[in-house]
Amino acid sequence: MTAADGPAPGSPAEDASADAAHQVLLSGSYLRVLLLSLLLGVPIAVACFFFVGLQHWLQHEVWTSLPKAVGYKEAPWWWPLPALALAGVILAPIVTRMPGGGGHLPVNGLGGTAIGPRELPGVVLAALATLPLGVVLGPEAPLMAMGSGLALLAVRRFDVTNPQTAAIVATAGSTAAISTILGGPIVAAILVVEAAGLAGARLAVLLLPCLIASAAGAVVFTGFGSWTGLSVGGLALPTVPPLVTPDAGDFLWGVPLAALIAGVITVTHRLGHVTSRWTAVRRTALRTLACAVAVGICLTAYALLTGRSPEEAALSGQATLGDLAANTGVWSVGALLALVVCKGLAWGISLGSLRGGPIFPALLLGAAGGVACAGLPGLGATPALALGICAAGTAVMGLPLCSAVLTVLLMGKDAHDQTPLIVTAAVVAHLTVLFVNRGRAQRDQGDQGDGGRRSSRKSSACS
Repeated sequence: MTAADGPAPGSPAEDASADAAHQVLLSGSYLRVLLLSLLLGVPIAVACFFFVGLQHWLQHEVWTSLPKAVGYKEAPWWWPLPALALAGVILAPIVTRMPGGGGHLPVNGLGGTAIGPRELPGVVLAALATLPLGVVLGPEAPLMAMGSGLALLAVRRFDVTNPQTAAIVATAGSTAAISTILGGPIVAAILVVEAAGLAGARLAVLLLPCLIASAAGAVVFTGFGSWTGLSVGGLALPTVPPLVTPDAGDFLWGVPLAALIAGVITVTHRLGHVTSRWTAVRRTALRTLACAVAVGICLTAYALLTGRSPEEAALSGQATLGDLAANTGVWSVGALLALVVCKGLAWGISLGSLRGGPIFPALLLGAAGGVACAGLPGLGATPALALGICAAGTAVMGLPLCSAVLTVLLMGKDAHDQTPLIVTAAVVAHLTVLFVNRGRAQRDQGDQGDGGRRSSRKSSACS
């Protein structure tokens, strides 16, 4: 539902809708929904903690421990080929035979429809068995699926029959899950607000359960990390270049650079739609395997072109993003452009054929593109990094406010100096995506119209 779907602001229908929403907020049944969301945030966070921890452990074993065990200092250039082939072999039967197909395709968005307990094992298995092998996707979509699946399982256990209540609780579960890797409940809540497109009291009906569930989950997630000493990663930049206030040169370069990055991300995202149509037509299992191998080839090409580890282009890109932010001067322009091309192709293929989340790799692609242009006269490394992350996040999520807030949090405690440039990049990127997609929609409508006219002429000739 979007804001345009509701009554006009200030109209009698809007006032009536707000009054009804206020009554819901004060009702005993809604307070029970809040309590249920609070209670669900705890077990969902525990499940997400062990899911992310196990994923990172498997990733370390595949890309660090195993290469050393066979005599290599780091993963050799050919390492992605067998790793991704194995990922394809594992994923193919999950996609074609297990309930839910291992989750929705990441090219279709972040959350997808809420999954039930029956589909949950396939989602978890697909993520844990393939993401650590180098699939160029993140864990955010499987986490959200886990959150909604566990929430719906609890709803059934509590015998909740109201479909609206079940939908709210499922959304709260997804929000609690995704908040564990997005730095807490604030970004997750903004994501829900912006994606829902609601306003006023109607928004509060959905937002409050999400806030309370994600807050409880974040506390538990943080506490388990301190208690166990287990590092579960997360989207964080422990070190960033020295922060300076952007000047006129940063804005002059930043506006076209944000548009360029958003355009590249949008066009690359379309590769996912092409791949999804190709894999869905026939021989889905075989074509899923072929796509996984193609991803491995892209990662191998990066290693051969740059002489660097293929791990930098593989996986979600969280670790590489942190390394890039901490060592912007170490990366050559050639290596950064190779990363954008090779990882971008791998990401586009993964979007339409494999399983995972679309956000994290896109953030790295935007950061790499921004830092690659940091040598332009008047453009600093820190502003280039910030606007690249924000532009890419806006392009892949379609949520400029959420992307801007996420970028500010990533850039650290002094990021308020970068906020004007970050917000500008979000606006420019969002408009760029709308412009590019509008042109595509017009071409699609033209093709459909031409096809309809050809079909009409053919029918007339036959008659």
